[in-house]
Amino acid sequence: MNKNTVLGWATLIMILMGILIVGLAIYRYDDVAGWGFGAVGIGFFAIAWVFNALKGRV
Repeated sequence: MNKNTVLGWATLIMILMGILIVGLAIYRYDDVAGWGFGAVGIGFFAIAWVFNALKGRV
């Protein structure tokens, strides 16, 4: 398992967690906590994007 494979798996896991957290924000929390969950989910997508951009460069 080289560095690119690890970054690929990390990207996949971060995308799945981002979808899960945004889903919680939409369907479970209707109050102010939903905004926080949504922001954290979008942050997970941003980190996954960075991991994907690093593939092949590290």
